[in-house]
Amino acid sequence: MTTTVETGTWQLDRTASTVALRHKTMWGLVTVKGTFTDVSGQGEVRPDGSAVGTLTLDAASLDTKHAKRDKHLRSADFFDVENHPVITFAVRSAELRDGGTVQVVGQLTARGISRPLSLTARLVSSDADALTLDTEFTVDRSQFGLGWNQMGMIRGLTTIAATLTFTRSAA
Repeated sequence: MTTTVETGTWQLDRTASTVALRHKTMWGLVTVKGTFTDVSGQGEVRPDGSAVGTLTLDAASLDTKHAKRDKHLRSADFFDVENHPVITFAVRSAELRDGGTVQVVGQLTARGISRPLSLTARLVSSDADALTLDTEFTVDRSQFGLGWNQMGMIRGLTTIAATLTFTRSAA
């Protein structure tokens, strides 16, 4: 099976895309789940089939369905949205592989700290006008200055799950 994606510029469809996180807290007894409600992005598929792009999350848009926790996550203890309002993932290269997998290499920046990040996504659908990618990966929040951990309650890695739909930009 050969899958191709049309060359050109693509825009993230905000209404059809989700970026969510989950993290164990309370010594692993409770899983906190949240969704970023303000996500934007764009990409370019080059003639050789490789791609580059950027995904931007409004850090203040994280919604865990718990107002007090959300306020704390926006504070200087965590995302410090007053000084670092966005989280970005700059895709340096994305290459479609056999079986519809996409190898992605980029740089994740949160709270003003950038780290390299490689992940595998899955191309779940594509046609001339739209494509959808799914991915799930983990990050170590302490590498981004998100080390607040009262009484050792928060342990382990944070899992990020994303479904990203892009539509072809008008030429």
